[in-house]
Amino acid sequence: MKVQCLNASSRKTRKLIKTVFAELMQEKKKLSKIKVTELVKRADITRSTFYTHYDDIYEVAKDYELETIELLTCDDKILYTNEDILNYFDEIIMCLKNNEEIYKMLLSSNETLFFLEKLQKMAIKKIYSALRNIYSPSNYYLELDVCFFINGVIAELLKYFRKQSLYSLDELLENIKKWYQRVFE
Repeated sequence: MKVQCLNASSRKTRKLIKTVFAELMQEKKKLSKIKVTELVKRADITRSTFYTHYDDIYEVAKDYELETIELLTCDDKILYTNEDILNYFDEIIMCLKNNEEIYKMLLSSNETLFFLEKLQKMAIKKIYSALRNIYSPSNYYLELDVCFFINGVIAELLKYFRKQSLYSLDELLENIKKWYQRVFE
């Protein structure tokens, strides 16, 4: 990213660029079909303003990815108990709810799946680490169980954001917690 010191105006411009980018992703379905010319026209900014903030469209996508992962990891607090893990699920769903429309736009494209892979890896690592501390490393299949669990959760969230799910985020959260408790408690 080019702009290093983000003042209020820079943050507002970057937010506008990312919002228009998300709209274009929803329409075009492919990152490669989004052109800077179209983005700046729709955002009503100049090309030089865009290039002050980003090198190209792919950098906007990367910025979104990093921001989203930062939001969804909420913080680096260590999960010590099953209750901590269930609260972590609450925090993630709250983050998703607060930015729901943006995620619906971004996740409408298959090109955003690289972001989901990173998110999966982070969630698997965090939950596995917590469960290993809670239950000791004696469960040979613990990592595999965590992988199945997280991959299932991510798949259902992706269906939700692509408007292919019958369930609300609250219903998904309730079932994520029930599933977690059946598998890990």
